[in-house]
Amino acid sequence: MRDCIPLVERLVITLRYLATGQSLASLHFAFLIGKSTASMVVRETCMAIWDVLHPAVMAQPQKEGWLQIADLFLQSCNFPNCVGAIDGKHIRVKKPIRSGIQFFNYKKYFSFVLFAVCDANYCFRYIVVGSYGSSSDSAVLGHSAFGQMLNNNELDLPGNTTLPGTTYLAMPFVFVGDEAFALGEHLMRPYSSQGLSIARRVFNYRLTRARRVVECAFSILANKWRFLHSPIHLKLETAISAVKAACVLHNFVRVRDGFNFEDSLSHSLESPNPSGVRGTRHSAAVRDHLTAYFLTPHGALPWQLEAI
Repeated sequence: MRDCIPLVERLVITLRYLATGQSLASLHFAFLIGKSTASMVVRETCMAIWDVLHPAVMAQPQKEGWLQIADLFLQSCNFPNCVGAIDGKHIRVKKPIRSGIQFFNYKKYFSFVLFAVCDANYCFRYIVVGSYGSSSDSAVLGHSAFGQMLNNNELDLPGNTTLPGTTYLAMPFVFVGDEAFALGEHLMRPYSSQGLSIARRVFNYRLTRARRVVECAFSILANKWRFLHSPIHLKLETAISAVKAACVLHNFVRVRDGFNFEDSLSHSLESPNPSGVRGTRHSAAVRDHLTAYFLTPHGALPWQLEAI
């Protein structure tokens, strides 16, 4: 029998595919292996990478970990009591066999969704990979284990605390998202952009500065692992494993290389689009209190009125 492909070569083949997006035919000629063998190597190695690195670089934070994330968001994004930014990204794939239009999204191509929770260091804290491309971000969150734990208060978030510089009205820790998500006690979204007051425009600007870190994380991920720049021509299960492996490798590289970068979060941003997703009265009260806080001497930024 032929000798097995060495583990080091398997890892090199997989990293070459993830980093360049080369076709299986290119891997076939570069490493003198069959196309089906290359596909099998990529699938098995990606599964192994996920199994090994996921507990080390993407473990669910406990209370102390959430507090550290919140401190970093306050320092870098000036958003208090924020423990993560959430968003979804469409991963383009060839049409899965016998899938109908389930993976056909509103952008008119076939995809599955990568839903992620990100910290201010552009590291992923939680991901859900493989939801139908036709699903909305809000639906993906609602059906995910993370969304259910968030709704049932099972994420071990720290208890309510006052905002910096204040001594009254303890506020919950929150995640920030765009207008696609529903407003909740632990989930903040922008105000509708119709007829906004100065205070609400300031809140939208401050929230957008915090939630853009997840969009930046998606861009860093795609530019580092360039197979995400084009449609993935693999079986659906293999494509999902490849994306999961890329996410944990992204965290691994971020931790190894450090977080020194030139921050541009003080730049002005575009206002988000309106949406009809609503929340409860209590969650609206939490958002209104944050809105008022951003206009106080303790919560205001010197440039925020110019940025809106």
